[in-house]
Amino acid sequence: MRFAPDTEDALEFAVTLCNTVPSASRSGDDVLATPDQLVALITANQYSGRVDGDEAELAEVHATRDRLRRAWTMSRDDAAHEVNAMLADARALPHLMRHDGFDWHLHATAQDAPLAERIRVEVALALVDVIRSSETGRLRVCAADDCTGLLLDLSRNGSKRFCSVRCGNRMNMVAFRARKEAGPGA
Repeated sequence: MRFAPDTEDALEFAVTLCNTVPSASRSGDDVLATPDQLVALITANQYSGRVDGDEAELAEVHATRDRLRRAWTMSRDDAAHEVNAMLADARALPHLMRHDGFDWHLHATAQDAPLAERIRVEVALALVDVIRSSETGRLRVCAADDCTGLLLDLSRNGSKRFCSVRCGNRMNMVAFRARKEAGPGA
């Protein structure tokens, strides 16, 4: 499945952001616990616009992260309502922009809007494409028993089950050990 490049970028960023929660991180810690970690995440993902780098912004991004995690697992109709709410809350006005080496793509907030609002709106715009394409099934939670990581399945056949190779390998090892314990012919 292929979406517009800016849609894929926003969805991939949403996965990265949402998988900073303790239940989805390798360490079991909140990977986004400090303003410095937030700034590093934003910088690494080439997020443009205003970044305050303070505790208030971090708290707003945490709330956005939680809201996006919930939206990721909603039914198509519920997700549409949530996307509409996110866009309405920000009074989003979609427009095309080209900046910082990126070709034309959609923005719907000013570059000086609060970071959490820009994140919500950019991911909401990406979710619009997913919903309109009836591809919400490509937004999933990891199938590993002990992981709540989100994943975006852009594979051709839509068969991706795990958020990372690590989770896939771990679950394959668990299945292998279970078959081995069951003995031959089981």
